[in-house]
Amino acid sequence: MEILSDDLLVDAYRLAVNYHLELDFILLLAEEMKRRQINPDHYRITA
Repeated sequence: MEILSDDLLVDAYRLAVNYHLELDFILLLAEEMKRRQINPDHYRITA
């Protein structure tokens, strides 16, 4: 997951939540954002 840029990670998270994807996938993305200390509210929507 380290290859994914911060912007793409946030986009993937937002889309996963928006499309009600598997909770495990959403939690995986959320955990990676936490590890990177990313607050998705500080990123603009690009997707």
